[in-house]
Amino acid sequence: MTGSEVQQHPIGLYLKIWILLFVLSTCSYLVDYMEFQGFFRWALILIFMFMKAGLILSVFMHVNWEKPALKLLLFVPLSAIVILIILMSIEADYTFLNRFIYLLKV
Repeated sequence: MTGSEVQQHPIGLYLKIWILLFVLSTCSYLVDYMEFQGFFRWALILIFMFMKAGLILSVFMHVNWEKPALKLLLFVPLSAIVILIILMSIEADYTFLNRFIYLLKV
């Protein structure tokens, strides 16, 4: 492709994504409206948030049409960070529980 050629995506694709984003936003607002509580509430909010972010990233930021190497460059470090945060959270809970048990024995 030369510098004067521009890749055009069909407008219908963008309209479908906008409608899907509207539906997902409505669902995330309904989580609060229905007054879900606890883990279920936060799980739904995070699921809808990640779905919307994935749509925006793939279509509006054109990652969907990029080479696989660039996709790996974007997502592997992010996945590693998320996994490390989860592991640190598990270790923090374990440490807190052990300290709590130790203080109960003393």
